[in-house]
Amino acid sequence: MRVLMVQAPSVETFTSERVYPIGIVLLAGILKKKGHQMEIVDLNLGQDPYGVLQEKLLDFRPEVVGFSLRNIDPLGNKNTSLLPQFVAAVRLTACILPEARLVAGGTGFSLFPVRIMQELPELDYGIVGEGEHVFPTLLESLDSPGPLPGLCIRQGEKVQLLPPAADFDMAGYIAPDRTLWDVTPYLDLNSYAPSIGIETKRGCPFNCSYCVYPQLQGRRLRCRNVADVVDEVEFLHKEYGVEQFHFNDPVINIPRGHLEGICREILKRKLKIRWDGFFREDHLDAENIALFEEAGCECFSFSPDGLCQEALDVLGKQETEEDILKAARLAASRDALSVYHFMVNVPGENERTIEKSVQMLERIYELHAPKRNLGTIVLNNIRIMPGTRIEKIAREEGVVTADTDLLYPVYYNPKPYDTLRYRLETLHFCKNVFMWKGVEDK
Repeated sequence: MRVLMVQAPSVETFTSERVYPIGIVLLAGILKKKGHQMEIVDLNLGQDPYGVLQEKLLDFRPEVVGFSLRNIDPLGNKNTSLLPQFVAAVRLTACILPEARLVAGGTGFSLFPVRIMQELPELDYGIVGEGEHVFPTLLESLDSPGPLPGLCIRQGEKVQLLPPAADFDMAGYIAPDRTLWDVTPYLDLNSYAPSIGIETKRGCPFNCSYCVYPQLQGRRLRCRNVADVVDEVEFLHKEYGVEQFHFNDPVINIPRGHLEGICREILKRKLKIRWDGFFREDHLDAENIALFEEAGCECFSFSPDGLCQEALDVLGKQETEEDILKAARLAASRDALSVYHFMVNVPGENERTIEKSVQMLERIYELHAPKRNLGTIVLNNIRIMPGTRIEKIAREEGVVTADTDLLYPVYYNPKPYDTLRYRLETLHFCKNVFMWKGVEDK
């Protein structure tokens, strides 16, 4: 069967940071091994993505087209939706090849599967969550698929979603087949984030009140074999000259010992690579942070999210202010950069919590000032996602109502502190400029 995998637009503009689409490449490799003819298109590349899609459809004439909607919107306090581009790609495909079967999946789709299927009748099926087992099985019975985990299927005018599974055995994970989609065009795309991602595990055991990772990947950590992870890194480094990697895990340094094992294997093989990822603050110590940097970590990304204990508690972070400051002290002692992500105007915000938030920001800058190794601090309002405790709080407080459409960007940012982010960003930018210019803030 001829199958085309399409990465829908996942960034706001052509100049935005873009990433190699490992999800669809991974699935394409699995389908190829089962005898299917595979082609891939990433609509984030090139100035005329829909022209590229049209040409590929007419040339390859796929029988099935799989669309991956990675991001529902750009986040970062923006009010832009990525759905219009996705809809355009699906409808263009349906017009050009009306006989082709269209299947949607991806992280963004998995957040609103029934809604998207209802609004896009051109889609025949949807897959929520992991597709390694479901998609190949679906292709074997397109006319009458059985009850597959996570399958969205039409029943008359209604859409039925079967409960998804998050149990793919990562011990059997096979790295994406890069011969199907070249990594080379991605190597010089970005100025900030590495474009080449590596999965070392799936799942997240935490219970943050705003987050959908446990909903999408399950709470149980499923880790890849350490040697297999480094095999993939080494292959990309030696075959394609990849020097920078991003570890895609929700949290890279859990469970204890897994990342440490990867780093020891990197050092054992003497790989001169650089990488980054998101770290859990309370799992860092002087020994492992030194190991991480020695093995190539060039940026410690932290997402404590709460700027004070009250915020940490309402966000369900299960951490303390001291956990954050301890991690900041450890990171500030290294040569690698650090980046911190925080959320502002969280439920329960008041003048006292704002004062403590300012103190936290100032303390982080004080710690990093001697070595000037603070990359930046990112301040965001909370994007309200369906099924989260933040959605429940927002509804109870009247921030969102029964008429609020969460399919499009909606942030928790009620009065009277709806401009707090700008106040804290002013502090952050001034501190950042003064630190990098070596000027003492009076």
